Amino acid sequence: MRFRSRRAVLGVAALAAVASGLLGVGIADAVGGSSGPAGGSYGALPAYLPSSTIQPDSTLTGSAAHPALTSEGDAVEVRLPHGSVLATVSGPVVPGEGLPYQARATTATWTVTLSRATARIPIAIKAFSAIDEQGRIYHPGLVPGQRRPPAAISPGQTVRFELREVVAIGEGMMRWAPEHRDLLATWDYVAEND
Repeated sequence: MRFRSRRAVLGVAALAAVASGLLGVGIADAVGGSSGPAGGSYGALPAYLPSSTIQPDSTLTGSAAHPALTSEGDAVEVRLPHGSVLATVSGPVVPGEGLPYQARATTATWTVTLSRATARIPIAIKAFSAIDEQGRIYHPGLVPGQRRPPAAISPGQTVRFELREVVAIGEGMMRWAPEHRDLLATWDYVAEND
């Protein structure tokens, strides 16, 4: 008796697996695609939808008229009236990732890379600021012991430096306003140590 009930359970399980596979194929055929590895598509988008002008992983352009908003690690071509520079902000890197206790704040370190300048572009640490999801503004400084970057980047140079600040855990944005108060580039980030 025990053998029959086990056989019956296995038979029902096999029948259910076959039925769910046939159901999946039927649904895929109904929407015009294929569920197999060769198909992998659900068909073309309807013609009435506008085509996207966004190119994934492309470099954004940031200016006073149209500031760039991107994710940490992405490059922005920052355009000023007298020239441009390619700017990338990576991070933040935080100490103690994977700890069982999540503090309310953590030390965050960002790496700023500037390159491909077309003219002398000023570099001022005070031109960088961070804002968290609660609207608190932070003014990071250079990582202790690090050499101060030059006052400006010239064509042909690459300048890299690290900024550090204690920030609240959560989402935020690192911002750069290289001249005056206009934000030209903003990088979205998440500071977490869990």
